Amino acid sequence: MAMFLGYHREDGRIGVRNLLLVLSLGGLTGRAARRIAAQIDGAVVVVLPYGVGLTGADAIVQARAIDSLVTHPNVGATVVVGDNSPQMKAVVARMEGAGQLHAGFTLDECGHDAITLVERGVRAAARLARAISDLRPRPAPLSALCVGLECGRSDPSSGLVANPLLGLVADQIVAAGGTAILGETMEWIGAEELLAARARRPDVASRIRAAANARQQAASAAGVDLVRSNPGPTNIAAGLSTIEEKSLGAIAKSGASRIEGLIAYGESPAGPGLWLMDAASYAPESMTGFVVAGAQLNLFTTGVGNSYVSLIAPTLKVSANPESAARLREQIDFDASRAFRGNQDLTAAGEALFDELLRVASGGATWGEVLMEGDEVVSRYGVAL
Repeated sequence: MAMFLGYHREDGRIGVRNLLLVLSLGGLTGRAARRIAAQIDGAVVVVLPYGVGLTGADAIVQARAIDSLVTHPNVGATVVVGDNSPQMKAVVARMEGAGQLHAGFTLDECGHDAITLVERGVRAAARLARAISDLRPRPAPLSALCVGLECGRSDPSSGLVANPLLGLVADQIVAAGGTAILGETMEWIGAEELLAARARRPDVASRIRAAANARQQAASAAGVDLVRSNPGPTNIAAGLSTIEEKSLGAIAKSGASRIEGLIAYGESPAGPGLWLMDAASYAPESMTGFVVAGAQLNLFTTGVGNSYVSLIAPTLKVSANPESAARLREQIDFDASRAFRGNQDLTAAGEALFDELLRVASGGATWGEVLMEGDEVVSRYGVAL
């Protein structure tokens, strides 16, 4: 049985990294958060720029993102800074309830002095970094993994080889009792019936069709012509011709497993299996949605190249384009061009990719981590007050 080495958290979840996260709850403390993280070896920083004024879906998503990020299984300890004392009390209570090592500071308690905020944050972060350095990874089952499935700057090699390889790996994870999430609703259009046919229940099939239709209607209402905007110029130059062609390649990332349900942006799946996330197609927003939902890893295919990775979840970049894989040697983690050329069986390539995923899950670095790439971008839906 496949296993990986992970960090066992108090709430029962298992992380594939042991990060110190410095999180700013609003734009007023964003620079302070970056200064704190810059002084702590290995710390990562996420700034959520919209501190107040969010309503409706935005307020729900923002709260969901904060709640998840401060206790994400890949995060060993969290330092939170902000300018809203009641909000900070709620966030600290959430971390305490999850047994998370943490510290939280607001501008109010620092006399509205950002220098004092940074000083207190650095001291707390240093103590927390030292504390989590004593944690050691232990064997964990594949069923503990949740993986996000992403593609960007696609070309024909993506749909023919790279995305089907992700599908093979996703099927293995699901079969072992783990979880996989496919997002990018816009890239189901033209292929939504194939996804609906794999739904576990009729109501799930109906929701999949409705989600794809809602994206089409939203685009139309905004005056966006999907025929001329998706595939984008880069996709078209690389050889993709229609949104249907792009979608057929995109959904190959999901493999052949039954679809358990449709979840909202950043919503955690109710159980193991394959889930669809109704979310934006732009990679930064999409992958942050996976992270907020609990994904510890992302698998990300590209045709012509895309350097973006998640900051919290190691992102394994895959390309089957021979030219891209050769040109981007320090960005592509898994070169699938042999399979694209016909020199390697797709099943064998899938097994090799699965082994690479286990290597990364057990602590092996991705190129994105080595090069300190990465960010987190939470979707927005409306006007702030």
